[in-house]
Amino acid sequence: MRLTPLDRRRLDAFCHNRRGFWSLWIFLAVFVLTLLAELIANDRPLVVSYDGGLYFPVAKDYPETTFGGDFLTYADYRDPYLAAKIAEKGWALWPLVHFDYRSINYDRSQTHPAPPSAVNPLGTDDQGRDVLARLIYGLRLSILFGLALTVVSTVIGVTAGAVQGYFGGRVDLVFQRFLEIWGGLPELLILIIIASIIKPGFWTLLLVLVMFSWTNLVGVVRAEFLRARNFDYVRAARTLGMSDTRIMARHVLPNAMVATLTFIPFILNSSIVSLTALDFLGLGLPPGSASLGDLLRQGKENLQAPWLGLTGFVVVASLLSLLIFIGEAVRDAFDPRKTS
Repeated sequence: MRLTPLDRRRLDAFCHNRRGFWSLWIFLAVFVLTLLAELIANDRPLVVSYDGGLYFPVAKDYPETTFGGDFLTYADYRDPYLAAKIAEKGWALWPLVHFDYRSINYDRSQTHPAPPSAVNPLGTDDQGRDVLARLIYGLRLSILFGLALTVVSTVIGVTAGAVQGYFGGRVDLVFQRFLEIWGGLPELLILIIIASIIKPGFWTLLLVLVMFSWTNLVGVVRAEFLRARNFDYVRAARTLGMSDTRIMARHVLPNAMVATLTFIPFILNSSIVSLTALDFLGLGLPPGSASLGDLLRQGKENLQAPWLGLTGFVVVASLLSLLIFIGEAVRDAFDPRKTS
């Protein structure tokens, strides 16, 4: 796809914002690493060579008898007995962190939460689970949730704003009154009611938060469509018999997306904060799920273990700062005063 001169100037403006440019690369690197969480933090080896055969426990369950054990139950590769059996006739390649977000370290002599050590670089939480492993999985969950919420909210918000602004009149009036009523609903109270009726989960929270977050872009898109619907090229397209849907998609929407794109990093930021806040309050994901909000909540409840609160604060603050820097760079790149 060839870039227009305007797009090239915008890309150059973004790249010249060094803070936003490097923040984007750091964020992408963190996101890619968290997508490979099972290969970085897991309580199963990546590869096991035993008696001339290769096994991949990270992708498949094997019974203990496969490696010379006594039972048909799934193998516990951190069991010293089974580890010795594997070492007799082969070897095991482990990930960097020998725990996943559910694994409990039963070998620590201290009470949990235990401080950082060589085995648990960021310590353990109040249930003995490795903080670093939960952090990696929690980052992935938060970013994926934020991206999903941002995409769905953007699609709905842009569509609603486009219809409202393009047709105007009575359609615009009805939509505005609906938005005023909808925006006055108590979001937190509705979340509490829903959490008491059904078990909250990833898709449940996504659906509930989409109900309230799609309105963020309606005003911006509506204003752009109200401004552009009477332009000469739009009138000419109507005169030539082009349908309203095609005019909106091909001629007006590209102009509206310029303003929309500058808001997307900030919406992603808000989406991650929403999930973190709900988990912190105990209204988010089911207990045991790896989340940044749960880590912050444990830090609040275990003041004698400062590594929990500090780890959660540093990670959340760093992640949100990266997104803010990216958003500022995108905003400057689309600013006509800086790309002209």
